[in-house]
Amino acid sequence: MRVAHAEGRAAFLEALDGFLAAAEPLDDHALLAASGCWGWSVVDVVTHVRLGLEEVAVALLEVGRTDRAPDLDAATYWGSLPSVGRADEIAGLLAIRRLASATRAPTGAVAPLRTVTAALSSAVGRLDDGVLAFQAGVLTTGDLCATWAVELAVHQLDLARELDVPPPSALALGLARRTVEASAAAGLPRPEFAGRVPVR
Repeated sequence: MRVAHAEGRAAFLEALDGFLAAAEPLDDHALLAASGCWGWSVVDVVTHVRLGLEEVAVALLEVGRTDRAPDLDAATYWGSLPSVGRADEIAGLLAIRRLASATRAPTGAVAPLRTVTAALSSAVGRLDDGVLAFQAGVLTTGDLCATWAVELAVHQLDLARELDVPPPSALALGLARRTVEASAAAGLPRPEFAGRVPVR
């Protein structure tokens, strides 16, 4: 599933704005609510997303530029992530929880998210079409941006388990649907709410 540079970039920018808009107004009490991610509160999800965005920022700052041919696309990227055992999974979950609790109050975890989101919005807005090495693979800029639009959309939905937060952008949700369909090699049924939230 290849995603054109312009489409991936637009989806990523919308998803960045959407996730920050969902997280930024939350107070300490709301940030301690349960999320859709097992074992994590909302502030844990915010911290996880912020760490991932920092990794993307490093790749965009010329560090990830490469002449190698892409070996992953916006769908196969998800299958390339290493599987971990149960003990490692729990250790990873707890590491995020410890990092999220390192601030004096849960709202303190939102400020670094705001900082990296602003930096990425500027960098992605100027991003040229190309190829980047990221984690264990090589992706086009369109595909990398698309994977992170999907990541942000999914985690924005995670924030909504117990909270009333805005939904992800239609463009990011559309990419999420296409990603699942490409990974499963099958179409998904049209959701009942398709009339309220456009699914592309």
